Amino acid sequence: MRLGKWIAIIFLLSIFAFLVPAMATDHDQEVAATHDTEHGSTHGLEHAVSETGHGEDAGHGGHGGHVNLGETLPLWSCIPFACMLFSIALFPLLAPKFWHHHFGKISAFWAACLGIPFLIAFKGVAVHEILHIILADYVPFIILLWALYTVSGGILLKGTLRGTPMVNTIIILIGTILASWMGTTGAAMLLIRPFLKANNYRKNRTFMVVFFIFLVANVGGSLTPLGDPPLFLGFLHGVDFFWTMKIMPHMLVTAGILLVIYFFLDTYHYKKEGLTSAPVEEGVKEPLKLVGTHNFIFLGGVVGAVLTSGIVNWGEVNTLGIHRAMQDWSRDGFLILMGILSLWTTSKRLREDNDFTWFPIVEVAFLFIGIFITMVPCLLILKAGLKGELGFLIAAVKEPVHYFWVTGALSGFLDNAPTYLTFFNTALGAFYPGMPEAQAVPLLMTETSIYLKAISAGAVFFGAFSYIGNAPNFMVRSIAEEAGTSMPSFFGYILKYSLVFLFPTFVVVTLIFF
Repeated sequence: MRLGKWIAIIFLLSIFAFLVPAMATDHDQEVAATHDTEHGSTHGLEHAVSETGHGEDAGHGGHGGHVNLGETLPLWSCIPFACMLFSIALFPLLAPKFWHHHFGKISAFWAACLGIPFLIAFKGVAVHEILHIILADYVPFIILLWALYTVSGGILLKGTLRGTPMVNTIIILIGTILASWMGTTGAAMLLIRPFLKANNYRKNRTFMVVFFIFLVANVGGSLTPLGDPPLFLGFLHGVDFFWTMKIMPHMLVTAGILLVIYFFLDTYHYKKEGLTSAPVEEGVKEPLKLVGTHNFIFLGGVVGAVLTSGIVNWGEVNTLGIHRAMQDWSRDGFLILMGILSLWTTSKRLREDNDFTWFPIVEVAFLFIGIFITMVPCLLILKAGLKGELGFLIAAVKEPVHYFWVTGALSGFLDNAPTYLTFFNTALGAFYPGMPEAQAVPLLMTETSIYLKAISAGAVFFGAFSYIGNAPNFMVRSIAEEAGTSMPSFFGYILKYSLVFLFPTFVVVTLIFF
């Protein structure tokens, strides 16, 4: 009964939090409408188009010329998102059994705490925003994860591979290199199972998986637009495909420091466990052999489809009022096809030997639908720029070091793609105001390239700072836990690892490059 009362209180407070700014917004709209009628002004629409450059973005956040929610939403509208993060952090610690059986319901509860009051307060505009983040962001996000998870789950490394400090460091190094060419998600899903299997005899595997997340699932994806979504977004806005190679020095310093730390940390624990060499498995020593290699064809198909969708232009299609590029829907359909073909052509026995189950992807799907929906106000406020509640933060971003740390800090907890785009546009507006994007971006890549380097490195590197900073982080965590590796809580990951190892590394990067 007491729990029911708290739920009712939280829900009523959520409604109140949205109704107050909504009422103020309606009043402002009436005043603006009267003013526009008197003066015959079309300045508002012209401004919306000039801000975004094309109609769809103008609708997103403004919904076809209506009020820009990001300019009116209060900062406390982000509370459901914060509560979602706290739930992910605390429930596994305080009530692990309850969380294991009800995490989907908890995610749905916080999504409802945001969604229902949001819909009541802002009606059609709110429907547009929620549908937009589901259809344009969540659906392609989860389809890509599902496809990579399914295809990589059909590739099995057989044979005797034992994880020594040197072997583990080499595996992580290989994954770091692959990440820029097959995506951080692809590289992480391909290597995490062999990595865990090679170290199944080790007592302390937690730090191994954390550093795997740092390097393979994040830092390694910084050299090409295929590596990480923010860089792909930059590529779509005119940044040359190989321009990101210019942050190779930043990546090498970051990866080098983390790999050295990992090697010594692994060596320390290896000796602490009383190991001088990896124990030999029972039976005859088998040579290493990859099984299910035909799945590399499907993996290549996934990577190729993602790249192609950013190059071709097949027009748009309207789905429930949301305009999406036809090539994006085609890509999503092709990714589903790749996953189905992988399931059809790969034996069940092979997947069983690979300890493949659907639980990790189901957990990610349920939790991230809550994260994406509750994140809506945060992203809208961020996209509002100087006119939003976070305008003071964006206005303070002036030097390369500011772009690196502010872009990074927000990318660690919000979607790093819109965060990248926000500060990408901030830099364009600061240095080349009024200049068309097609002319300004080449100048940003040359004359003021240090700012673009700071934005790119911050968005990619800081994705490792939390479990929700980048798509594969949570997937790797779920796969590791299912394989019997204990993983730190949400805040435990940040406090024990990110602040201890990543933060000093980023300080070094700042001192050297920014």
